[in-house]
Amino acid sequence: MKKSAYEQAGVSIDRGNKAVERIKAMVQRMGVQEIGKFGGFFPLKGDVKNPILVSSADGVGTKLKIAFLTGVHNTVGRDLVNHCVNDILVYGARPLFFLDYLASGKVDPKIVGAVVSGVLDGCLENDMILLGGETAEMPGFYQEGEYDIAGFIVGIVDKEKVVDGKSISKGDLLIGLPSNGLHTNGYSLARDILFKKLKLKVDSRVSLLAAPIGEELLRVHRSYLKPVNALLAARLLKGMAHITGGGLLENIPRILPEAAAVVLEKTWPVPPLFSFLVQAGNISEQERYRVFNMGIGMVLVIEPKHLSRVESILKKEDEDFYLIGQVTANKGKERVQIK
Repeated sequence: MKKSAYEQAGVSIDRGNKAVERIKAMVQRMGVQEIGKFGGFFPLKGDVKNPILVSSADGVGTKLKIAFLTGVHNTVGRDLVNHCVNDILVYGARPLFFLDYLASGKVDPKIVGAVVSGVLDGCLENDMILLGGETAEMPGFYQEGEYDIAGFIVGIVDKEKVVDGKSISKGDLLIGLPSNGLHTNGYSLARDILFKKLKLKVDSRVSLLAAPIGEELLRVHRSYLKPVNALLAARLLKGMAHITGGGLLENIPRILPEAAAVVLEKTWPVPPLFSFLVQAGNISEQERYRVFNMGIGMVLVIEPKHLSRVESILKKEDEDFYLIGQVTANKGKERVQIK
């Protein structure tokens, strides 16, 4: 059968339709029937007195390069969802629905299916709906076998319960919740050290690490929804910072009032992957805390009088945590000091 002009240009509508059919079959697990149309509908129920919608959009970055090298495509979707969940969670928002965008030079229904299955798993894990998305075939725009994904999330919070950091003051305490690895930041530097400088492969093993390099790098970006929701229900949080691009040094100041700064104490165990990268890359202390999360994926700010209650709740949620610092007065120097 003769190829159409569009197929000769590199775009197959049939491949795209096959990918959409795979996606439809998956999302029907959560009751969504309208995938493939122009938009999605979400019924906003009246269970919040003064509702504020909170939204965010993000991608996975060059962590995708590890998926390409390993051929493992079913985890990056969870990375995408969890990253976006954490971004709105810092305001106290509960996720409602998610949309994704996946673009490649040539649609491979199996790869698309694997990626979207990860997105779906992330949505189910965070108790929200995968409402829709877009799959684009763009020949000549991406290298063979490569793709990009992005996501958009919408959540809801009562106006009276928004966590905005405005009440943070001197003497407040910082609690760190551990990361699960690099999460979705610092991969360009990590790849440069591991694959260019050290000439390692994704299946290489290093004595410090429990798994091959590729597996270590693909560890899924954590969602902090469950433990944080338990603390939100008790109204114990004054501020939260999701530690993404910019690390601890640049993300914590985003939630601080102008009069506040923080002093961090290195009380948490730094995971072996970070220690290996820092040593192999000869990375300065300033840079390592600006590029990587260094083992802390979420920072919570609380009043000292609430420490025992916070500890009790986190233990009940089976969540590891560390007391990592204190809020001080802003003296016009660096907003985050590490001791």
